[in-house]
Amino acid sequence: MAYRKVCDAQAGPLDGEVLRCSGSLELDWDLDKEELQEAGPSSERTQMQHGDCQRSGCSDPGPDPEFMEPIQNSVSVSPHGRFERLQEDPNYISHFTRTTGHKGQRRLHCFILRYFLAGVGIFVLGILVGWFIHTSSKRPTAPPPESLDLLEELLRGIKADKIDALQKSFSSLAGDSEESRARYLYRQWVGLGLTDVHLYNHTVLLSLPGSTPNTITDRSSHQCFLPHGTPCDQRGPTDLLKQQFYYAAYSAVGSVQGEVVDVQYASVEDLRRAKDSLNLTNQIAVVKLGQAPLLYKLSLLSDFGFRGVLLYIDPCDAPPGRNIWHEAFRVTLNPGGNPSFAGSGGSLTSLLVQPISAFLAKSLLSSPSVGQGADACTLLSMPPNTERKKITVTIGNQMSYKKIYNVVGYLKGRKNPDRHVLVGSRHDSNQGGGTSAIMTQLIAALTEQTKQGWVPDRTTVFCSWGGTALGNIGSYEWGKDNSVVLQSSAVAYVSLNSPVQGTETLQATASPTLLQLTSDIQRRQLLSCIRGGNCPGPNVSSFQLPGDVSFFANELAVPTVEFAFEQTKAGSTETTSFLSEAQFSAKSPETLDPLFKFHETIAKMTAEAILRLVSDPVLPFYPLDIVLDVQNKLKDKNAVSPPLLSSASTLRDHAAFFQSEAMRPANDPKERDPSHVRMLNDVLRDLEKSFIMPQTPAGVFRNLLYSLPGKTPQFSILRFSPDVVLHCSVTSKVAKHYVLNKDTFCHSAKNQSLSLILRALRSAERLVGFGLDLFQNYPGATK
Repeated sequence: MAYRKVCDAQAGPLDGEVLRCSGSLELDWDLDKEELQEAGPSSERTQMQHGDCQRSGCSDPGPDPEFMEPIQNSVSVSPHGRFERLQEDPNYISHFTRTTGHKGQRRLHCFILRYFLAGVGIFVLGILVGWFIHTSSKRPTAPPPESLDLLEELLRGIKADKIDALQKSFSSLAGDSEESRARYLYRQWVGLGLTDVHLYNHTVLLSLPGSTPNTITDRSSHQCFLPHGTPCDQRGPTDLLKQQFYYAAYSAVGSVQGEVVDVQYASVEDLRRAKDSLNLTNQIAVVKLGQAPLLYKLSLLSDFGFRGVLLYIDPCDAPPGRNIWHEAFRVTLNPGGNPSFAGSGGSLTSLLVQPISAFLAKSLLSSPSVGQGADACTLLSMPPNTERKKITVTIGNQMSYKKIYNVVGYLKGRKNPDRHVLVGSRHDSNQGGGTSAIMTQLIAALTEQTKQGWVPDRTTVFCSWGGTALGNIGSYEWGKDNSVVLQSSAVAYVSLNSPVQGTETLQATASPTLLQLTSDIQRRQLLSCIRGGNCPGPNVSSFQLPGDVSFFANELAVPTVEFAFEQTKAGSTETTSFLSEAQFSAKSPETLDPLFKFHETIAKMTAEAILRLVSDPVLPFYPLDIVLDVQNKLKDKNAVSPPLLSSASTLRDHAAFFQSEAMRPANDPKERDPSHVRMLNDVLRDLEKSFIMPQTPAGVFRNLLYSLPGKTPQFSILRFSPDVVLHCSVTSKVAKHYVLNKDTFCHSAKNQSLSLILRALRSAERLVGFGLDLFQNYPGATK
């Protein structure tokens, strides 16, 4: 391809004039070889070399050797900076300078071909060249003081003490209604300078604790227990307050009697072992939370014939330093949105579900004492040949129509105001870990920069959701109301669901499209670590997230990112996954982080992500990372078909070329008109939409790019698909019907899931191919 080149003379444009070159400019990119060899995403710098030019033509001396480094290909990571501006400073944060002048002096030596002209002409030309060199040498080599870096200014405005003050102010509203908290945020955001803020309300069906507590009764001893293990006749005044966290929202209500059955984590293997020796119909399962989505476990338990479910967290899985022996918790069975439209009358399952404490679970299972040493912990379990207890579970949850409130504010962009970067938090009274304080601090810091003259390229939409704890109701209802607009306008979703839930591990989670950006941000922020150098390394994954991110990842396929501090054990992702589905009475942010330094770190990383997403001319998305993630999940070649592997390979080739050095000039916004850059961004934005599945198992994301923790990477629909795990088990009613041809049936079911993956890959391949065609066939693309 040929592109129009413009040679700047020396340090900048000459009063609006340019020297046009008929030849090509030499472009060189300096790639960090050490970073390419890392397992994680790499980073690179971009450099621009100017050729020697003349008014009558340009000569091509080749690149300057001091800037050259070998360009190495990596098969496991996506090279960084594919769509970055070519004339930027190698320092990352110089992307965001407020002034338009050039940083430093770029040397451009113009050699004029010697023609033997008239003596007067030679004399005049010599005077002009001498005057130009003299004046350009006087230009300053450093930017003026007022040209401060925007990112540095933004981060300087985010302070722990400011977040602390905002949190104290918000904590004073803990006992108020959700409407009061939402209106308070509305007034704060308007006061900080957001000129377009809206307060929305939705009337929804909520599942709330009943007037009397739920109970578990031992029928042999007639002893009644509250969910956290306290005998009913010893109930104290604080137990009524705790009741709001001791139930399963949208569970079936009533009473059920049955025998206690220990099914551990309720995996298919656990349930098959139980069924081999017991009649599970109408019994009560005692289930550990974790290792798989709760809704998926409940769907299995229902298929196996259970009538009641008692949930608990095993002490061996508990976060470090947290004693959960006598703590029950709250869960929601709502996958998202307003349950009243499901036609179920509020109950979203036929099971009676109740969370209990580990102490009560140990008693019901007749489990021996937990033996916990330095390197081992004994899981709670029912000993062999133990007589199973007969119990009665009574649940009295109540359904009530109430209003929930969302606060939505807009910071309008200038170049692309109809492209939106959404930032989501929540204003639950006892959840979120300082999320409202961090959100408000981000708004304050960003609006302060707009007062100094900065305007983002894209619009930032700040959202504080209501009803998150009971099933992300606020985000789903607002998202569905605006889905037509969001399909084309939403560019990314930055989550602040639970930013500080502990201080043990810094976890960054993002869709594969944003893994590179997320990893880079985490690395930079850890350079000034709050622990004085004793900090964890980058911890980035694409595991499916709890919270309001669900709607945007599943329904809109919007790339998402979230930074959070958690209280999880290092290397325990598989065993502790989905424990976040348990909602405990939250510790105050002041207790978790007295100095609010962890909150400050999350706020700064989130601010940098927002700034990149709203300011980069070309979105910082990396399609090759998607393909690498897909291929990583298809490593078992015996489990996939040749067409699937072939399609993945073709997609990788196209994505690699889409991000290749050869395409960089084509992707440079300075060499493309704005409409073409916009078309490129739309291709990048829409790539994840190819990976939305029409239907997935309960609790599993419809977006294939989000995975579930496990020993080996695998597509979630292959790991938890009912077609694979239930229909291929003789315990399933469907499998019983096909028992004589079970192998054939299972093979067909698995192929059906693989065909959905193949369709997603081919759809993505066509979209990337469309993007490549833009550079070759778009009118005006080559000039």
